[in-house]
Amino acid sequence: MSFTRALRAIGAAAAAGAVLFAAAPTASADQVRDDQWPLAAFAADKIWSVATGKGVTVAVIDNGFKTDHADLTGQFLKGKDFIDGDTSVEPDQGADNPGHGTGMSGIIAGHGHGEGNASGVKGLAPDAKILPIRDNGISGKGYYGRAIRYAVDHGADVINISQGADAGDDSADVLAEQQAIEYALEHGVPVVAAAGNYGEEVAKSSLRHPAVEPGVVTVGAVDSSTEIWKNSGYGPEVMLAAPGVKNIVAGIDSDGYSLGTGTSDSAAYTSAALALLKQKFPDLSAGQLVNRLVKTAGLPASAKGTSLPDEHYGYGFIKPYSALTQDIPAGPKNGPLKIDELNSSIAKAKGQSESAPSSSSPSGAADESSASSDSGGMSTGLIIAIAAGALIVLVIVVVLIARSRKNNGGGPPPPPNGGWSGGNQPYPPQQQYPGSYPQQAPPGQGGGSYPPAPSQPPYGQQ
Repeated sequence: MSFTRALRAIGAAAAAGAVLFAAAPTASADQVRDDQWPLAAFAADKIWSVATGKGVTVAVIDNGFKTDHADLTGQFLKGKDFIDGDTSVEPDQGADNPGHGTGMSGIIAGHGHGEGNASGVKGLAPDAKILPIRDNGISGKGYYGRAIRYAVDHGADVINISQGADAGDDSADVLAEQQAIEYALEHGVPVVAAAGNYGEEVAKSSLRHPAVEPGVVTVGAVDSSTEIWKNSGYGPEVMLAAPGVKNIVAGIDSDGYSLGTGTSDSAAYTSAALALLKQKFPDLSAGQLVNRLVKTAGLPASAKGTSLPDEHYGYGFIKPYSALTQDIPAGPKNGPLKIDELNSSIAKAKGQSESAPSSSSPSGAADESSASSDSGGMSTGLIIAIAAGALIVLVIVVVLIARSRKNNGGGPPPPPNGGWSGGNQPYPPQQQYPGSYPQQAPPGQGGGSYPPAPSQPPYGQQ
């Protein structure tokens, strides 16, 4: 995998015209809560009378976490940094959008602050805990495989990955990630991934890891009217959609906030919904939890009659209250998750690995005399030893370089021509906002405060 081909499904999509803004002292904390339109759209108060995520752990695999943010104090468990190999998950100030993980954590489990926690960002599952894992899918072998396994082994009930690494053709890496997803699902842990911020001109085959993998809950973005966001990644892998336009999120500063748009936020809201369901239905499998979201998903009037799953909406936008309260049979263990496809892909990859060319006798048995012979070339054992030694040296060099960059507040420079269509997505610099949130919408969308559209019931509540 190449560093220059790693991609992130971020909440602030520069290509879509969304802009991040850091908090200024003049910003109203009440405004932060008021501008969280998905909470009103979901009728969060009704949801919290049923479940709040208490007792549930959501692993957030992302690029950095401001653990002392006022709206998230006490929510973070001890995490892991797979980029630099240590336990600090704090943002690397030299990285792109270093506090992205903070924003996603706030969407999931923010509790606000101030009197009665009435100010600041509140998550959809405010009593859930966050297991922060710093990984970008390119710092080691297996894409996000090692981070997924770590999450499962350290008590995660749901895994959120609002990122994406380029879908290369390294079969060993693909196998490692798929086996990790299989491992998570075997332990009842759903894996949620952002579909990506591609734009209309990009082919649907552009989904990245882990969103492209079978067995993953891949999520697209909709606006407050439940219409699909035009830059939401799409393809047969998309299973659900969730709020992803003009969301207020916890920012890089301890008391800062940002305004952004993208499928990152959509994945986080879906992970939060699954956390609520896990609290209410602790004995359901990962597939059965997802099934409740699928069976209660909705479509806007413009998409009525669409054959499902649709490559943009999947089965539709999530309706957490309906998923929590409707009478829905548990159904098969795997639910709508593509486990058969995942198992088939794993078996195929294993078969390719096991059928690698090797010296053999006509009968198919290994020719031991040729393997140990010193005539005509080096032995297989010696070749393996040399290759292993070279690999160890390479790993040491990469780790030392990564640690040096973090300690120096730097990191690999983002490649040019960003966006999900190639290279790291460029993040606009955070700017001071003049006392209020500038309601700047992506191109083709109106401004305003984005309240739930009056012509639609609030996310199809029943």
